[in-house]
Amino acid sequence: MYLVDTNIWLERLLDQERSSEVGRFFDSIPSSDIYLTDFGFHSIGVVLGKLNKLGAFVLFVRDLFVDGFVSLVRLEPREMEKVVRAVEKFGLDFDDAYQYTAAEIYELTLVSFDSDFDRTERGRKTPSEILTEI
Repeated sequence: MYLVDTNIWLERLLDQERSSEVGRFFDSIPSSDIYLTDFGFHSIGVVLGKLNKLGAFVLFVRDLFVDGFVSLVRLEPREMEKVVRAVEKFGLDFDDAYQYTAAEIYELTLVSFDSDFDRTERGRKTPSEILTEI
């Protein structure tokens, strides 16, 4: 089960350099094994809105949640203390600490291109690393 970080989704949505790698990952993993945080979900909406790509956001929502089986996870207010501890312990930005804490609480493998997670206890995997394991 995989918590997919915001940068992975945006890599594909914006057809960036590693988009094909991300596409192979999503083609190989059942959507029921993929998780996205509410923080990441809203961040994607903000980025696509700024780029005037809200139509792509609507399709994204439909693909993941209406037609697909991706699960949306969230942290409760009482869990923000854990987020702050992750910021302090690992030197993460708040958004990264939120993703890290969600992966920890839900016991998910964090999939990200962000090397900041490499200094954490749980680490992260890239889509290519996941593909070599399955």
